Amino acid sequence: MIVDNDPYLIEYNVRMGDPECQTILPRLKTDFSDVLIACINNNLGSINLEWFEEKSMCIVLCSKGYPDKYENNVEIEGLDKATLRKNDFIFHAGTKIDDSKIYSNGGRVLNFVTISKNLKDSRDYLIKLINNLDWKNGHFRKDIGFKIIDK
Repeated sequence: MIVDNDPYLIEYNVRMGDPECQTILPRLKTDFSDVLIACINNNLGSINLEWFEEKSMCIVLCSKGYPDKYENNVEIEGLDKATLRKNDFIFHAGTKIDDSKIYSNGGRVLNFVTISKNLKDSRDYLIKLINNLDWKNGHFRKDIGFKIIDK
């Protein structure tokens, strides 16, 4: 949240299925398994976390009506035709596979993440990926990143 041009933390989600986590982890240069092992061994202080300099962005594709009422079991066509670059990811959040087809199975359905040097290019690229799905039951926020992107 930004108030008077200053960022304020209002929540911090670290579950692997959260878009916040899926946005940050691809920037981690340190081997994530080393971080997990250090946590298990109660030795996290021994890890030097290194991060890639590029910026990350995530746009969540939701079912229409989310977070209130939404329809499940709506087929998502075109996902297999999505062309991803090296630092692009599509995380399944609320999907299921039935007879080799992918269907919605929740409110937050797919999380589109990209890592790059330019947030405007990232945003444009992610929106293009989402629009190429042509999923009529999908909805995403159009304002992601707009406050920090120079026009």
